Amino acid sequence: MDLVIVESPTKAKTIAAFLGKGYQVESSYGHVRDLPKSQLGVDVEHNFAPRYVIPTKARKRVNQLKKLAAASEAVILATDEDREGEAIAWHLAAALGLEKKDRVERIVFHEITKSAIENALKHPRGIDQNLVDAQQARRVLDRLVGYQLSPFLWKKVAKRLSAGRVQSVALRLIVDREKEIRAFKADEYWAIAVLFSKGASEVEAMLVRIDQETLDRLAIKNEAEANRLVADLKASRFTVSELETKEVKRNPLPPFTTSTLQQEAAKRLGYSAKRTMLLAQHLYEAGRITYMRTDSVTLSREALTQAKSWLTTNFGSEYAAQAPRTFTAKSKLVQEAHEAIRPTDVALTPDQIALTDEGEKKIYRLIWQRFLASQMPQARIAATLLEIEGQKSGSPTYILKATGQRVVFEGYLKVWPQKLVEKELPALQKGDALDLKNITPSQHFTEPPPRFSEASLIKTLEEYGIGRPSTYAPIISVIQVRNYVLKEQGRFWPTEIGELVNQVLVENFPEVVDVQFTAKMEESLDAVAAGFEKWEELIGSFYEPFAKNLKVKYAEVEKQNPVATPTNEVCEKCGKPMVIKFGRFGKFLACSGFPECKNTKPLHGEGGAKEGPKPIGMKCSKCSEGEIVERRVSRGRARGKIFWGCSRYPKCDYASWTNPKEPVPPDPKKEE
Repeated sequence: MDLVIVESPTKAKTIAAFLGKGYQVESSYGHVRDLPKSQLGVDVEHNFAPRYVIPTKARKRVNQLKKLAAASEAVILATDEDREGEAIAWHLAAALGLEKKDRVERIVFHEITKSAIENALKHPRGIDQNLVDAQQARRVLDRLVGYQLSPFLWKKVAKRLSAGRVQSVALRLIVDREKEIRAFKADEYWAIAVLFSKGASEVEAMLVRIDQETLDRLAIKNEAEANRLVADLKASRFTVSELETKEVKRNPLPPFTTSTLQQEAAKRLGYSAKRTMLLAQHLYEAGRITYMRTDSVTLSREALTQAKSWLTTNFGSEYAAQAPRTFTAKSKLVQEAHEAIRPTDVALTPDQIALTDEGEKKIYRLIWQRFLASQMPQARIAATLLEIEGQKSGSPTYILKATGQRVVFEGYLKVWPQKLVEKELPALQKGDALDLKNITPSQHFTEPPPRFSEASLIKTLEEYGIGRPSTYAPIISVIQVRNYVLKEQGRFWPTEIGELVNQVLVENFPEVVDVQFTAKMEESLDAVAAGFEKWEELIGSFYEPFAKNLKVKYAEVEKQNPVATPTNEVCEKCGKPMVIKFGRFGKFLACSGFPECKNTKPLHGEGGAKEGPKPIGMKCSKCSEGEIVERRVSRGRARGKIFWGCSRYPKCDYASWTNPKEPVPPDPKKEE
């Protein structure tokens, strides 16, 4: 019997259903080897050799797999097809001693379907060491930065802070945006709307040009200018000077990649990137969608044929693109051998799919709709432009504009609805005289750039080439867990400690948080994956100047010691005044008698903990009576950290570090 090893039990169950009695499918439950948690685990003196250990939680499973491998005729490693999956296969081979085995095969597939699994078994290959080396390089880089830069922050800023190679760049983007917002000065401007009539018909148009000068948004700067223009317009006579209708075509968007799925789920469903990826992973492991970590917009020939057949049968031939529509990714780093995210069987519609989880249903619906829409004809829209000319003897000529649009043929909009306000203009002719009914000048002010949402942050990271499909969700998650940013009303705000950490890193380790440098490092990792660069040389080119600079900064950078601010509050333990101090989770109250008295309390208000627990609209799963509420730890090492607990505490002691609405996927790999 052959032993097939995958990462997750769900994936194992799905694959086992496709294979016959000659196969035993087992799960490794994620990673079986990793760098040690308590040590650096990288020998910087000997070519950055990593020292891997089997984590305690994985030892029992490794021993079980060893016995199964020894008793099997062949071992087939069927982990995911990306770098992480290739590395897991490599670690499995080492941990299970598979070098002694006569038959060890590596198979990959983009979807968990019977045909895909059978095809993969017919075309096994060996482990791709280049992909493994690229993953090793990322892991070692992150460990060197995390385990050597974090102690620097402990010494110079506050205890138990941490820094990471990629998430520090994400933090910088958020902090820099906040600085832009604070420095922003609003400019006043005015817009003028005029309501015209002809018989029973009415049309509203905006003032856009005076003689040959086109008015930009800031052209009318104040109320006095607006009133002068209003007076001139009231004295003018108006006629239709231009009327044009033309057909505009809208193209469908490409099928989803990892980042575009995360962005769309955030915008349409309000899902975090972490939740989206967890739901997509469940769908993939159940065989419902293709692999969900991809940056490619390529579709297989079979998928294109399947889409055209379904569209023709269900909507009619006019709703199927005449020729298969292909897309090209903008980035040169895209792995075109992969495929975009799509349903494995397009005939399984969102209304027919057997899923009990509502979140999975919603994600599946997005993927199904986006895939089908990508293979449908353009939407055709009749767009009408109306220009109205106003003239007064001795005054400039005023041009006002109104636009209308009407859907002529919905095309891909039939399955992928987009915001499109249909607006019909009245039946007018060029040269028609119009009556002025009303003029409305309106005051406006320019607005600062918006704070990042999950969707816009992921889009920016992707545009800069920072991170890869598998890293966007962990990046966003870790900067929140570390309390460097807060998410309020769907937008990211840097915390005080986040800004301080960013300042220290920017001033002293500019390359580590430089957007272009980090993007170039991603290109180098891709070169390692392609076999063009040695991973040890890549690490060396980064580490040697980094280590030298770190040594210098330890000597010359002074500790950031914010002055303790006195308060009127008295310590209930010793009677001394309480002061406001600064720590990992922001400001907090501490006794001025420290270290003799170590009393601390959360600070409510600006820079401190928020008042009261926040309900999340969910019943307690333990007692079924209380509500789950979001709280912050009030003291101890975890002070300020968010957790979720029952509102009936202490009668019910339910508590979790994980939001029960957003379960954590098994064996998460967090960047250090």
